[in-house]
Amino acid sequence: MHAKGTAKRTLTHSGRGVDSAKLAGYVDSLQATGSYTFRREDALAALGISAAALKSAARRLAVKRRIFAPRRGFFAIVPLEYRSAGAPPPYWYIDDLMRFHDRPYYVGLLSAAELHGAAHQKPQEFQVVTDRQLRPIEADGARIRFFLKRHMTETPILEMNTQTGTMRVSTPEATAFDLLRYVESVGHLGNAATVLVELAESIDPTELTAAAKRGVELSVVQRLGFLLDEMGAVRVTEPLAHWLASQQPRPVALRPDLPVDGSPRNTRWEILVNEVVEADL
Repeated sequence: MHAKGTAKRTLTHSGRGVDSAKLAGYVDSLQATGSYTFRREDALAALGISAAALKSAARRLAVKRRIFAPRRGFFAIVPLEYRSAGAPPPYWYIDDLMRFHDRPYYVGLLSAAELHGAAHQKPQEFQVVTDRQLRPIEADGARIRFFLKRHMTETPILEMNTQTGTMRVSTPEATAFDLLRYVESVGHLGNAATVLVELAESIDPTELTAAAKRGVELSVVQRLGFLLDEMGAVRVTEPLAHWLASQQPRPVALRPDLPVDGSPRNTRWEILVNEVVEADL
């Protein structure tokens, strides 16, 4: 009886080893062709193993830090240079991941600002904007946070090359507006102002106004214009201020969560200045 039991365990272990070897070979073949992600159903079809066998094999490779699963059913391949981190940077797989979710997206906020050269403050998370609420992704050394935005297809974006393909990124102008729309994502107005000082160098005045016309709330336009002026970037705000005046905006508080009693009024942007904003330069 003891001998039979041992043989059974040996066969089971051997089967698992074969499945793990198959998956490892599959991963190697994908990486050799420049592919760094795969889906569960694709692996099942390619390997001809059961779902349970794939799950077990994937777990073994994940322990070895050969693959990483940011979502159930979606895997990112970890190249040697990121083996100690346990996962490649999010920009290696974000485009494929959002195709897996079948959602529109763009890399935005602080992550986009950094890509546009405003890297004064290193983002603590990779920030992605999409049209559906998605759970954050926690990876070794990296966190992906998703921001919900209705009608996000109106946002101007561009395609940026990555080591594995391309990814969608908000333009410098759209990024600036988003920093004020989601100001909590950068901590506070002072942090937003700090980023805007560097981001302003990449902002085109005409494109800034064009972006404002694509569904940006007037209150966001007002706050951004005011902050850009305060940070010495008047050169990029002239067309925007002219367009805003034609919209006859009502006065809004710079900080909507603070009282405005006695606050001075900036008539160029119709801003009730209820906070002194200082950039960390």
